[in-house]
Amino acid sequence: MTPSTTGDATGHFTVERRIAADHLTRALRADAQAGLTESPKSLPPKWFYDARGSMLFDRITRLPEYYLTRAERMVLRANAPRVAELTGARALVELGSGSSEKTRILLDALTAAGTLRRYAPLDVSESALTAAGQALAAAYPGLAITATVADFETDLALPEPSAGPRLVAFLGSTLGNLDTEQRAAFLGRLRQALTTEGDALLLGVDLVKDPARMLRAYDDGQGVTAEFNKNLLTILNRELDADFDPGAFDHRAIWNEEEERMEMRLRARVTHSVKIPTLDLTLDFLRGEDLRTEISVKFRREGLEPELAQAGFTLEHWWTDQQERFAVLLAVPA
Repeated sequence: MTPSTTGDATGHFTVERRIAADHLTRALRADAQAGLTESPKSLPPKWFYDARGSMLFDRITRLPEYYLTRAERMVLRANAPRVAELTGARALVELGSGSSEKTRILLDALTAAGTLRRYAPLDVSESALTAAGQALAAAYPGLAITATVADFETDLALPEPSAGPRLVAFLGSTLGNLDTEQRAAFLGRLRQALTTEGDALLLGVDLVKDPARMLRAYDDGQGVTAEFNKNLLTILNRELDADFDPGAFDHRAIWNEEEERMEMRLRARVTHSVKIPTLDLTLDFLRGEDLRTEISVKFRREGLEPELAQAGFTLEHWWTDQQERFAVLLAVPA
C-alpha cells in the first residue's frame, strides 16, 4: 500500500496514513475470533477507545483515585529539562500519542533547549492525530509536525535516521498492557529501529505498590471505570453485530499477585449465550465467568532493567515521583 500524505497549505503539519481503511475492522475481528474462543476469554485493551471510550478514559484520568496520569506528569515536569539536556533530540517520536497532552511538557523542554526540529506522533486514530496536530501546530509555529496513522504493534514508522538523534516516547504505562513475550518482541523491534547515534527511549511505567491503592484506581467510587469497561461490549455490538447485554456483566478489577499486574474483567452475572454473526460465533458464558479486557503490568526496576538489557537497551536514568508510584526512565541502545 502506498502511504498517502495530507497537510495544511504550509506543509507545517502533515498526516501520513500507513494502514488500510479497513485495518481496524480486520484487526478487531481477528482479536475477537482468537480471544473470545480461548479459555479464559480475553480481548486486548486497545479496543476500548472509540469516541465514547476515549471520553470516558479522559474522565478516569481526572478521578481522585486514578494517580497514574498525575504522577507521570509530575515526573515529566520535574525532569523534562534534564531529558532535553541528555538527549539533544532533534526529533521527538511518540508511540500511541492520542491527544498528545502530556507531550507538551517534553515539547516545551526540547524547544527551549533549541534542538527540536520535528514532532512525529503515531497513533491508529487519524481523528485524534489530526486534532492534536492542528492544536500543536498553532502552539509551536516553528516545529514540523509529521503525524503517522499506523499501528505500532506492527509498524513503528520512525522518521528517517537523518532526522536524528531521535527520542522515542512511550508513555502512560502502555508497555504494561503487553505480556512478557509481547514486551520482549516490541522492545526488540524498537531496538532494531534505533540506529542513529544519540537515539534514545523515554518510557513511562507504573510501579508495584500497595494493592489497595491500585484497586481503587481501576474501580473508582463513581463507577466511571465500570462504564468504560462495559463500553467495550457496546463497541463489539456495533462493530461485529454482536448481541452482548452490558447489564449481564459486572466490572471487576483484580490484582494478580503472581504476575504483578492489574486485570480488568467483565464477569457474567448469569449463565447466557452471546451471538456474533459477523464471526459466525456463539459464546457461552457461565454465571461468574470472566472476560478479561485488560492487563496492566506493574514494574520494579530490578525486573524491568534486565528486560531492557535483553532487548539491547541500557537503562541510564530512572526518575520517580516522591511517593515512588510511577517511573519515567531513559534508556539508550547498548
